[in-house]
Amino acid sequence: MTRQELNNEIFKKRSCLCVGLDISPVSFEKNKAVIDQTAPYAVAYKPNTAFYESAGWEGWKCLEKTVAYIRKAWPNHFLIADAKRGDIGNTAKEYARTFFERMDFDAVTLSPYMGYDSIESFLEYKNKWVVLLALTSNPSAEDFQFLSFEKKFLYKHVIDKANTWADNNRIMYVAGATRPNLLRSVREAAPNHFLLIPGVGAQGGSLEEVMKQAKTTDGDILINVSRAIVHSEKGPAEAARAFASSMARFFS
Repeated sequence: MTRQELNNEIFKKRSCLCVGLDISPVSFEKNKAVIDQTAPYAVAYKPNTAFYESAGWEGWKCLEKTVAYIRKAWPNHFLIADAKRGDIGNTAKEYARTFFERMDFDAVTLSPYMGYDSIESFLEYKNKWVVLLALTSNPSAEDFQFLSFEKKFLYKHVIDKANTWADNNRIMYVAGATRPNLLRSVREAAPNHFLLIPGVGAQGGSLEEVMKQAKTTDGDILINVSRAIVHSEKGPAEAARAFASSMARFFS
């Protein structure tokens, strides 16, 4: 899926909602129920692989079945493997094969700490994306991401360098909703790239601030919500509808 195709889906639904399929214990039946209830309001799904890996081979089988089901039942939805891998050489090649061949995800989250060597194998796949950790939503992000040199924070150095590795049809950046005052700086460093934004919902990030600071005229934004949807007391459908409705006015 290209940047334009994904933005077309966003404007068609007037929603940039990405649902995190972080359900424990893992269950294909639960995943299927959440997907079917939220698909009218979401444009993307993002299972965190840790939930599936911890369940051994049954968890991996559940993840494979989940991806295959979305591909068949909801083929216009964008699929992100939240794996946060970061390695080089043959190891990186096998990770890329896992998520792009074995399970046909559209994108995978990666740590850019080891540099281009850790990203290259994933960029060899046509029409696939890498989602690079840039400005994360956790409190300890400041341990490294806010280190400053050459009058620039480390997370901005990451974005500036990664912008040279591939175009905006191949690279997205993670930018946490819990620091809305810094989202503008991320957008300035990556003016035409998609941003995947966690932290709205259970972590307390403001959806309105995220939309104001990160959305472009084309769209270029996916807002991930996990626990606040899959564990909502009102049910996934109502929770997803409410989030999508809050986004709609920004796509008028």
